[in-house]
Amino acid sequence: MCEQQRDVFRLSHDKLSVQEVADAVNSASCGAVSMFIGTTREDMVDSKKVVGLEYEAYEPMAQSEFSRLCDDIRARWPNVKHVCIHHRLGWVKVGEASVVMAISSPHRSDGQQAIQQAISQLKASVPIWKKEVYDDQDSSWKENQECCWSSHAVQTKPAV
Repeated sequence: MCEQQRDVFRLSHDKLSVQEVADAVNSASCGAVSMFIGTTREDMVDSKKVVGLEYEAYEPMAQSEFSRLCDDIRARWPNVKHVCIHHRLGWVKVGEASVVMAISSPHRSDGQQAIQQAISQLKASVPIWKKEVYDDQDSSWKENQECCWSSHAVQTKPAV
């Protein structure tokens, strides 16, 4: 009996559960679960300390872009079984997870390569925006370097 592929994408104002994401991709037919956990880090920007991030999203388009992301992953790595991505919205303080993603595959190399591509593609194409909030209550919207429209765009080769 062949197990159906499963894709889960969730935007949430609640704290993210690493275990819930891992459980969503668990499969008896897979020997590897590759994960990425992106946390809000304490940075210094122009002598101001980052105390948290505020996330917003265009949710209908985010769901559409997530489906495209999964299609792209499976086109490159046909052995990928399940994909789960949970992303926070709203306030995320330093040390908390902003994004948790997991991909299951029969062997680790496919999953590890796919997870790297998935986070890069998510940051480049899924309409989720973040605002840094500083210890002086000032704030600044940030653009992802992966976005093609970014003034700081980083040209990266797609993972193979």
